[in-house]
Amino acid sequence: MPDTPHAEVPAHWVADTQDIGRLVRAVYECISGPAGAPRDWARFRYLMHPRALSLRTVVEADGSTRAVVFDVEQYIADVEPLFAGLDFHEVETDQRIERFGQIAHVWSKYDARPAPGSPVLLKRGANSIQVCHEHGRWWVVCTVWDNEREGLAFDLF
Repeated sequence: MPDTPHAEVPAHWVADTQDIGRLVRAVYECISGPAGAPRDWARFRYLMHPRALSLRTVVEADGSTRAVVFDVEQYIADVEPLFAGLDFHEVETDQRIERFGQIAHVWSKYDARPAPGSPVLLKRGANSIQVCHEHGRWWVVCTVWDNEREGLAFDLF
């Protein structure tokens, strides 16, 4: 979508891409919602670089690890069944941005809960997000995430 004129998309989508922090918060908004509610995949696609990747880390029952890598459409197809049956609201709790020219890295800590403000914690973790500035806007290029678990708490900041 790099050549999509700004006039063809909602103004707040364009604004999302002008600030790194806002870009990241917009991604969380796109994937959050009550069970069965449609997520805003059109906005999600607009935030992602056309060749963006997402990488989910997995720890198997035997302690071995692996990574699952998705392009944008594969990610959507993978999580839609989960979101169909799960109240899921992922909210950023802290953020650190390191920028050099047209590239930036974002550490984004999050909590996932069944509803905003719910005392029930589904998971907590961190996203490592790479963004680049191209065509007058910021794009999410790559997101890698891991969840806190016994013996692993996010302590980088």
